[in-house]
Amino acid sequence: MMTTKRAFRCAVYTRKSSEEGLEQSFNSLDAQREACEAYIKSQAQEGWTLVRARYDDGGFSGGSMERPGLKALMADIDRGAVDIVVVYKVDRLTRSLTDFAKIVDVLDRKGASFVSVTQQFNTTSSMGRLTLNVLLSFAQFEREVTGERIRDKVAASKKKGMWMGGFPPLGYDILNRKLAVNVAEAKVLNSIFARFLELGSVRALVADLRCRGIVSKKWKTRHGLMRGGHPFSRGALYYLLRNPVYLGEVRHKGVIHHGEHQAILSRDLWDRVQAALDANKHERLQIERVRSSAPLGGLLFDDKGNRLTPSHVKKRDGRRYRYYVSQALLQQRPKQAGSLARIPAQEIEDLVADRLRRLADKKEPVAGDTVDQVTRIEVGPDAVKLIVGRRTGADVASLRAQLVPEDQIVVRDSDFEITVPIRIKQRGGEKVIEGADGRSASTKAHLDAVLVKALAQAHQWREALSTGIAKSLEEVAAQSGCDESHVRHRIGLAFIAPDIVEMILAGTQPRNLTLDHLLKMEMPLSWRAQRRMLGLAAA
Repeated sequence: MMTTKRAFRCAVYTRKSSEEGLEQSFNSLDAQREACEAYIKSQAQEGWTLVRARYDDGGFSGGSMERPGLKALMADIDRGAVDIVVVYKVDRLTRSLTDFAKIVDVLDRKGASFVSVTQQFNTTSSMGRLTLNVLLSFAQFEREVTGERIRDKVAASKKKGMWMGGFPPLGYDILNRKLAVNVAEAKVLNSIFARFLELGSVRALVADLRCRGIVSKKWKTRHGLMRGGHPFSRGALYYLLRNPVYLGEVRHKGVIHHGEHQAILSRDLWDRVQAALDANKHERLQIERVRSSAPLGGLLFDDKGNRLTPSHVKKRDGRRYRYYVSQALLQQRPKQAGSLARIPAQEIEDLVADRLRRLADKKEPVAGDTVDQVTRIEVGPDAVKLIVGRRTGADVASLRAQLVPEDQIVVRDSDFEITVPIRIKQRGGEKVIEGADGRSASTKAHLDAVLVKALAQAHQWREALSTGIAKSLEEVAAQSGCDESHVRHRIGLAFIAPDIVEMILAGTQPRNLTLDHLLKMEMPLSWRAQRRMLGLAAA
């Protein structure tokens, strides 16, 4: 009686760390596969048959399991479609003992084995596994030594100021493996740094660059793929504004080295931008300390003496809105509540943080005049009063110079009282606190993202018409994926006076200058008439 030999389905796995040479008609992966297929054929009498599916990873390191070919192979092993994995050398499969343990675990669970053509062993025996572990230990050691050698080479090269490859920064091209100044981009870069100093914030700079159509570095890889050309994010701009490469320097692990390439920026411009960034960082940290979950809790009172308690509501859109609410209202005594029984938390916190920052950031502090703390804040319909504790020796003129001209200050023995005139208005269903002139009561910019986006879109539409990209409003609408009436209604925003646009991008426009407000108006083409209509005649 004849017994039928078991058939073993053999999958060939190939890998090469770099992409170099893969474009050739017969490359390293083909050579590995040819050797493995010949070995499988030599074992035909043992029932070995080739699985025709290809499991190739060209340009992938053996130090990671994140390889498409390997993932496909492991999936087929897991579903029982492969009995033997055949590789040219063990390090083609993995160079990591940890990853190898994971692979062997899958093989064991599915009753599969692993064979190396050039090293003559498999994982079906304990001796084969021991041999394999030894080989993998050397493979992992080699990988780690290679990594250390590469890191040392990069560090030594950067100390010499050499460019070590990667995505080229805006303002430079790569020429003979070195950075060469791109004159056109260098002008754009200088304008970005100068514009930041004008606007004073990265958030406003992001909006400004988008409105002007300035994007990140466009670059073609050696494989012909286009990279970059995207609008700047805040993170990308922070990185650009802090990148010493523009001074002709190279940074490596926090250490700055003199570079081989030419500088684009002047030292003066660079230093002024760094100082502004540092000041903004300090300001953000100070304000964040004030903005805890309820930084003014226990300090706020309405104009009838009721304490205002932190509260919040969650709207249908999922957003959380914070308020300070009068105790009289919470205790079901609405008639005893003050003029403002509920005030928006962020609005009053911004105002208080602004005035404290002005007092704390004095250029020439007066000896003995140190702000200790806010002891009480009273909120009425037309003014906010801050009672601030202090040490003796205050100079009234010095304190008043720190504040907004409309603010009033009275210095007493143990504290001083600041009166900030305000107006409470409804904007989009929410109360906002304005100054007496209709602008924000704090000097903090209130960037209207909806309005900025509409302005940028209107300028893009106008650009499309002026350059011939679109020949009519109908074509503009089709290219933008919106209705022609929508374009017709909003394109007039592209003709708003430059100084008004500057104000909007900086977030310093009157709080009533919203997109809805602008769209409801018949905006004249005359910039002077626009300013007069918007109450900005002195702009």
